[in-house]
Amino acid sequence: MTKNKRKILWGILAAILLLLAVLAAGAWSLFGTFITAANSIEKLEDGLYAMEYTGDYGFDEFLAQGGAASDGEVAGYLVSFLSRGFYKIESDVQTGQFGCSTICVQDEKGNTFFGRNYDWAECRAMIVHTVPENGYESVSTCCLDFLGFSGDYAPDGSMMDRMQTLAAIYVPLDGMNEKGLMVADLMAGDQEETHQQTEKANLTTTTAIRLLLDRAANVEEAIALLEQYDMNSSIGSAHHFSIADASGKSVVVEYVDGKMLVTQTKVVTNHYLADSEKQGIGSEQSHIRFDTLSAHTGPADETKVRTLLESVAQKNYPQTEGSYEKTMWSIVYCPGEGRADFCFSENFDHSYTLQLGQNSGFLKQ
Repeated sequence: MTKNKRKILWGILAAILLLLAVLAAGAWSLFGTFITAANSIEKLEDGLYAMEYTGDYGFDEFLAQGGAASDGEVAGYLVSFLSRGFYKIESDVQTGQFGCSTICVQDEKGNTFFGRNYDWAECRAMIVHTVPENGYESVSTCCLDFLGFSGDYAPDGSMMDRMQTLAAIYVPLDGMNEKGLMVADLMAGDQEETHQQTEKANLTTTTAIRLLLDRAANVEEAIALLEQYDMNSSIGSAHHFSIADASGKSVVVEYVDGKMLVTQTKVVTNHYLADSEKQGIGSEQSHIRFDTLSAHTGPADETKVRTLLESVAQKNYPQTEGSYEKTMWSIVYCPGEGRADFCFSENFDHSYTLQLGQNSGFLKQ
């Protein structure tokens, strides 16, 4: 081979390597944040996973394009954002009824604690830690069954499965942010869906929780944010939001006949609490759990809150045939410390500690 030919071949090889480097850099600029988050997904135990996401997950863009009036529209937006148009996520959001209880208390020193039980059928859950570019750091929980992926989907499986799991960021059911704002979604007392129809942008139940965790520092800000959007029920049912902050202020936000109603309360279960024609509508068990938690008076610390949550866990109530429910997770949020303690599947003897603070390590088992 002549010297000139060798130079040409080396030149071609260098050009190919440069092109590959450019393509790799371009791919990383498009998907690097997603890949990093997808690779963070960890199985903690059977049915329970954790994920960390630092960076832009498209929520500003989601709000700017009008939000979404249905779970299907949320899924459509996520397909576009997460895939950059290169693949389609097949999802059929699941529906169903779940119970749940929340309580907000303070200890003798004035520290606030917010407890939450999530009652549903056996399901897979994910703890999600997010540090957005434009918003507050938060920790939240998601029922992965609500994502509606195929039966062979594994949250920590193939890269495709992991990429799909990133959708959990848009489907939180409760959470706390770095400012101490805490929020939980609970079923209300009937099947009336909320579909407000004005000129405002749209939110679903779960994207409303994402909005509050990202943008609200306290109850007042949370209420003001919700008033700026039209609410649309997720999973085809009635919902209400239990919202509290580090000061100890605690309210429930409900929707009756398309109107948003705010009621101060320390306890929320699954019947309507607002002064309206629906006040009290809900299951008998909801009232029993509400009365049990409301019977507590005086200060309470984190340990007491966990005891209260265990006292209204589903293991304490007879289950009807064909509709077995379980308290899939119980969590005590401690906003003064930016910390939460998470118990899974009625195992109150073991908890995971979730710590906010970007250098905190987030999850301690």
